[in-house]
Amino acid sequence: MAHRTWPTVPEGSLVLVPIGSTEQHGPHLPLNTDSVIAESVARRTAEELAVRLTRPPLVAPVIAYGASGEHAGFPGTVSLGHEALHAVIVETVRSLSLWAGRVVFVNGHGGNTATLDAAVGQLRAEGHAVSWAGCGVAAGDAHAGRTETSLMLHLAPEDVRITEAVAGDTRPLHVLMPLLTAHGVRAVSPSGVLGDPAGSSAEEGHRHVRTMVSRLVGLITTGTTDDRGRLLAQEPAIGPDSKAAGR
Repeated sequence: MAHRTWPTVPEGSLVLVPIGSTEQHGPHLPLNTDSVIAESVARRTAEELAVRLTRPPLVAPVIAYGASGEHAGFPGTVSLGHEALHAVIVETVRSLSLWAGRVVFVNGHGGNTATLDAAVGQLRAEGHAVSWAGCGVAAGDAHAGRTETSLMLHLAPEDVRITEAVAGDTRPLHVLMPLLTAHGVRAVSPSGVLGDPAGSSAEEGHRHVRTMVSRLVGLITTGTTDDRGRLLAQEPAIGPDSKAAGR
């Protein structure tokens, strides 16, 4: 969308808004890891949806700052916090709704989840056609481990310092979460890694991206949400923006 001129932007389009973070990802991954993943998944999802919809979906510029307070102990991290991020999400949709038909946030950072739930829930109560979905991988590790390292080896290998990769705290996230909330990531893992990058590969990252895109295409096509606006997997709903509706 950023490279278009306004006369080429079709009104009533589906707009995907990638939302990530600028935060530490260990000594081997760049600060924009979450943003790269969210933007890449959104772009590839739009490409696949383009053959299904009467209007080609658009991908908005990535929202590159998120709620990353748990990473505040590491240089380079920039966190908006929940209140500011909430305002950004709300005002983004209010503006997009003046011409867009539907908005879907594609989230690459777990710390944004609570804010997305609250903001998207508010926007839906206001009557906006908005929802969101995450870029998670089933059984993936928590942060800067094998999953994200594989993704970045596929998406941006030039930014990965694989020789600097180290294992961090490998305990499950549900065990670590109380400690992270109370003390931040640095108190739990001085390297910033939660997981182990060992065994990561670009091929594995490619498979993860394909899985995430396929899932997101299905969720958007279905269009079913919970009361927080999270997209859910259900039977596909054929609507006025679907090519199948004209058959």
